Amino acid sequence: MKVVIIGGVAGGASAAARLRRLDENAQIILLERSEYISYANCGLPYYIGGEITDPDMLTLQSPQSFWSRFRIDTRIFNEAVGIDPQNRRVTVRNLQTGETYEEAYDKLILSPGAKPIVPPIEGIDQKGVFTLRTIPDTERIQQYAVSENIRSAVIVGGGYIGVEMAENLRRLGLEVTIAELSDHVIAPLDFDMACDVHNYLLKQGIRLRLSSGVTAIQSCKGRLTVSLQDGELCTDMVILSVGVRPESELAKEAGIACSERGSILTDETMRTSDENIYAVGDAVEIKNLVTGKPGFIPLAGPANRQGRIAADNICGIRHTYKDTQGSAVLKIFEMTVATTGINETEAKKAGLDYDKVYTYSPSHATYYPGATNMSVKTIFERKTGRILGAQLVGFDGVDKRCDVLATAIRAGMTADDLADLELCYAPPYSSAKDPVNMIGFVIQNVLGGLVKQFFWDDIAKLPRDGSVTLLDTRTKMEYQSSHIDGFINIPLDELRERLDELDPSKPVYECCHSGLRSYVASRILSGSGFDCYNLSGGYRLYASIAEAQENLTGETYPCGLKRPF
Repeated sequence: MKVVIIGGVAGGASAAARLRRLDENAQIILLERSEYISYANCGLPYYIGGEITDPDMLTLQSPQSFWSRFRIDTRIFNEAVGIDPQNRRVTVRNLQTGETYEEAYDKLILSPGAKPIVPPIEGIDQKGVFTLRTIPDTERIQQYAVSENIRSAVIVGGGYIGVEMAENLRRLGLEVTIAELSDHVIAPLDFDMACDVHNYLLKQGIRLRLSSGVTAIQSCKGRLTVSLQDGELCTDMVILSVGVRPESELAKEAGIACSERGSILTDETMRTSDENIYAVGDAVEIKNLVTGKPGFIPLAGPANRQGRIAADNICGIRHTYKDTQGSAVLKIFEMTVATTGINETEAKKAGLDYDKVYTYSPSHATYYPGATNMSVKTIFERKTGRILGAQLVGFDGVDKRCDVLATAIRAGMTADDLADLELCYAPPYSSAKDPVNMIGFVIQNVLGGLVKQFFWDDIAKLPRDGSVTLLDTRTKMEYQSSHIDGFINIPLDELRERLDELDPSKPVYECCHSGLRSYVASRILSGSGFDCYNLSGGYRLYASIAEAQENLTGETYPCGLKRPF
């Protein structure tokens, strides 16, 4: 059997190695148009920032090591320029010699990946404007930064790579601005969860220009003027990070079925519309595990699994790809952001009957030094309690909890299952009630009718005419430090003795710092005949959103925070 693989990074390299492990006699040819195979493009920002100092550490395999270990014929600087499915032949151009030749195949695997989106912006081809996707891109950016004595940079796009680049350039001492068309960075987060990230980035000295797209880039006296929808920025370098699109032109020209977006269509075995051609990685369309709808989620983990699955099926081992849920994690200085499943925006778009809870839990036992809180937003199915998605922002322990939640989503687990999980506990690592258990407990309370919720974006709509009671159950000192306009203060530990200050005929909307003390207040009041609603996520979440609004726009959030003079 002869297998030709087009593309030698994550999916292609994984498929090649798996093929050899399954068939010692197969002829395997790996075509890669660049100089590098099996490299870690997720690590490129950290090489630019100096966290990774040896460029060889980014290349997991070389053509020589691939031959030595797997006897795979790896041809770098060889670009596939055409596919003849009927005669099962690939036309290849040697980019060093210009020679064109044909290579026959029994099976073909397409792993062309994705390419950066370059928006139609005036001046986009100016000197000093870069994209970051490959090792050569990294080298060009580094060389330019050194030769031009770069002092500032504008990152166009606030996705994973954009934020990672912002951090690493800031570590080098540059003035860095992220310009993002959306109202928040990191698209898998909802706006409310991104506000913690906004505030943290600002404290690290990174400037944010949100809800403002780039309209033009112009050269001006050796620098670049970046025109935004709401003003201009002057900088030394621009890095485009506005996303990627599937590189599927070769497949389209060969008549292989693709989606409207351009992603290559495959079945669950990674076979395309041609029975002898498979496709893997960023170029293929996936099905969202939670919604069941088609999508495009370019991540290294799915690409590697797809490569393995394609190789298995070529060798007669039936394995199927079981959809993508988009689990991802991001380091921002000392902060960690992690997501899995769908966010609230996607749940609304899919028309799901969902609800949400916000929790704020310590990374480990609070009596053991160094505990920090993590903010978690969990989306769940209202009828069943099935977990649909989670977003986590914090420091220690965020990645571990997101992995547990990712496993729960993959297994179709519910809030009851989260509450029952027996997770590792010792004071340096967790609490007896792990943050994941706490999510389960809170959802159980909501579904069981023990608590009714309201949310941060409901606060501005609550009447201030005396028809409802707005109650802050934090301590007097916390309240005096700052509070939400219109909320009166009765500390939780004084509530039972002061019930006569409240009118039982009026609904009560309570808040505390995180939602825990106000939940206890809800149970006290409900047991005394009051109709109660608890602010999910508490004052802390609302204050984070209000702070981000004020820092970024200079405007006070509706029903803003009241601080002492």
